[in-house]
Amino acid sequence: MNENEMIQEIERLKKEKNAVILAHNYQIPEIQEIADIVGDSLKLSQEATKTDADIIVFSGVHFMAESAKILSPHKKVLLPAYDAGCPMADMVDGDKLKIFKQEYPDIPIVCYVNSSAEVKAESDICCTSSNAVKIVKSMKEDKLLFVPDQNLGSYIQKQIPEKEIILWEGFCITHHRVKSIEVNVAKKKHPDALVLVHPECNEAVVSKADFVGSTSEIIDYANRSENKTFIIGTEMGVLHKLRKENPDKKFYLLSPGLTCYNMKKTTLENIYKALVFEQYEIKVEEEIRNKALHSLTRMLELS
Repeated sequence: MNENEMIQEIERLKKEKNAVILAHNYQIPEIQEIADIVGDSLKLSQEATKTDADIIVFSGVHFMAESAKILSPHKKVLLPAYDAGCPMADMVDGDKLKIFKQEYPDIPIVCYVNSSAEVKAESDICCTSSNAVKIVKSMKEDKLLFVPDQNLGSYIQKQIPEKEIILWEGFCITHHRVKSIEVNVAKKKHPDALVLVHPECNEAVVSKADFVGSTSEIIDYANRSENKTFIIGTEMGVLHKLRKENPDKKFYLLSPGLTCYNMKKTTLENIYKALVFEQYEIKVEEEIRNKALHSLTRMLELS
C-alpha cells in the first residue's frame, strides 16, 4: 500500500473496530494528521476517560498508554510502537519510593505523569507540566518529594517558594541537554523572537525564556500572541501544529538536540498494524492499577 491507501485503511479500521487514535504533540506530522485527538499529557489523559471507543490506539510512549489503561480499564489500549519508552520515567521505580516512604512517612509524593504505573501507585498525586504548580499549591503539606523530573520540580519550587520540594535526580534527556548558550545564540540570530520553553529544560534555560509552559500551553501562547517570531524550546514535534495553525508566523527550534527518538518511533504502518492485529496491548496488574488510579484521579479532579 502507498501512504494514501494506508490512511484510508486506517480510517476504515477505526470505524469497523470503534477505535480512536490519541497522539501526543511530539509525534511525527503524519501521525498527528491521522489522529482523532492531539494534545499534551493532560489533555490525552482527560480524553482517555471521555471516549466511548472500544479501542484506544495511543501514539506516544509507554507511560502514556499505561495511564490510559489505568483510567479506562475496560478498553483495549494499544501502543503501536512496542519499544517506545521514556528514559526519564525509567529513572525512578516503585521499590525506591517504598523505601523513601518508610524513611519519611509524613512526606507526600507528587509524581510527574511521565512515570510508570508502579510509581504512580506509590505516589499521593500525579501532575503534568501544565498543572504541576496548581497541584503542588493545592497540597496542605509544606514539604514534599517530587519525582522524577528535577527540572520541573525546580521550576515549581521557584513558583511556590513557601513549599520545600525534595527533588529526585531524574530528567528528560531531550530537554536537559539544551544549553543556556544556545538561548543566547538563538536570540542574537532572531532578536525579535520570543523564547517559549518547556519546564523540563534546566533552570539556566528556563530563566531566559519569555514564556514557560507545557506543549499545549506553548502552542496556545503562540496562537494568541501578536508577535510574529518565536524560538521554541521543546521537542520539535510541536512545530507541525504551530506552523499549521500560524502560517503567518515564524518558528525556530531552540536546539537541534530537541528530538525525542522514542516519540518518533511510531509510523503510519505501526498504526495500521496495531488496528489490524490489535497489537501491542497494554496490561496493568489490577492491584497496581487501583492504587495508581487514585493518584491520577486526584490530579484530574483538580485540573
